[in-house]
Amino acid sequence: MTERNTDHVTMKSEQVPVVADTDVVVVGAGPAGVSAAVSAARNGCSVTLLERYHHLGGMASGGMVLVLDDMVNEGNEVVTTGVVNEFVDRMAAQDGAVFPPPEDCLTSMEMWQKWSRWGCIDFHKTGHPQPIIHAVAFDPDAWKRVSLDLVKEASVNLRLHSWFSDALVEDGRVTGVVCQTKLGRQAIRAKMVIDASGDLDVASAAGAEFIQGQYIVTTVFRLCDVDTDAAEAFEYANPEEYKKLDRQARRIIGGAWGMWWLKTPLPGIVWCNCPHMPGYDGLSPEDMVAAEYEGRERMMNLLAFARDNIPGFENAKMLGAAEQMGVRQTRLLKGEYVVTKDDVKSRRHFADSVCRGRDYYTPYRALLPKGVDNLIVAGRHYSVESEAQKMSREIPPCMSQGEAAGVAVALALNAGSALRDVDARAIQKQMRAQGADPGDVPSANALVEEKAEA
Repeated sequence: MTERNTDHVTMKSEQVPVVADTDVVVVGAGPAGVSAAVSAARNGCSVTLLERYHHLGGMASGGMVLVLDDMVNEGNEVVTTGVVNEFVDRMAAQDGAVFPPPEDCLTSMEMWQKWSRWGCIDFHKTGHPQPIIHAVAFDPDAWKRVSLDLVKEASVNLRLHSWFSDALVEDGRVTGVVCQTKLGRQAIRAKMVIDASGDLDVASAAGAEFIQGQYIVTTVFRLCDVDTDAAEAFEYANPEEYKKLDRQARRIIGGAWGMWWLKTPLPGIVWCNCPHMPGYDGLSPEDMVAAEYEGRERMMNLLAFARDNIPGFENAKMLGAAEQMGVRQTRLLKGEYVVTKDDVKSRRHFADSVCRGRDYYTPYRALLPKGVDNLIVAGRHYSVESEAQKMSREIPPCMSQGEAAGVAVALALNAGSALRDVDARAIQKQMRAQGADPGDVPSANALVEEKAEA
């Protein structure tokens, strides 16, 4: 981790104006935060949603992570549902999402050639061709539009350009937050707080226990004016020659998943989820600046190589890098339960599961900090071991966490109870009523060590 400064200055005391008094404040309007805010509002809460950027959607939009995956269990059983389905349906209605119909989710070369460049493959499987599964390629601006629509329809009080600064804590209870704006610091009082910051900003400021991890960071980018039909035709007609060029491209970019370019709903525009760069601390401004320099140098080198060597990329141009750096892991909560790598790999089912991803279940306890009341987390910073988080941090499961957190705060407020006293079965029941799968019913391949109560 980056060494922190030890020199300090003393600031004068200040009076911070209160700009909102609300049932629930959600910090961070990424996929998990928007899902949490909409879920809480639909369940009767007044909700204020804080976001530091000018847009909603976090890594799905500003970070341009443009494929939704981790939504299916073994055998293409779709298990991550709820608000994420609304996003997909609404984006598709705007020509902003592409996904395979169920009848195309097969293992065949024909389907591979039809869908692999959309990212709709089971990358956990070895061999070739890999199975086609339910996954969704989408446009980042479509995500922003749908996010705004859902937030507005739910009457959420949206405050953009508001960077979280501090937690308000009284006797171990979080009573609101302070954010930094162009008008100075502003306070929002709340009965319940949902930390959807991605970096555990609120919980750490409130004194919750956490560990600090690190994983690769990525400056995602897009290219335009790519003849994707020509590129795919060359790849399939000349597989060995393409593999050689692809290996060279991957060396130049310096780190990528199996496919360094994928198609998007916009013709001629491809998504490059690379370069992957290890060794950077996602909390460090200095590290993020260095990663920005390195990432942009790598992407321009790749563009030059692709234009000169890969058919279909002759006229490619740099459309632009993502507005947000792709940071995958920083602080992780040490909550009432810490999900382990074995939990994820063994598909361990929990009686208090309230959300799920690909072959794994997340217990309600993993969203709750120890020793801090009125606070729940949702997103990649939940209570989980570092190695387990690398396998359970994708966008759709984080959205399910947010939806569950929204239900939980509404139930706690209605009952006048602490969040840790909310019955997980009540969350499960309401999640089902909202069209979401909370993981209360284990799939056939789950490791069930205790019987889930009805």
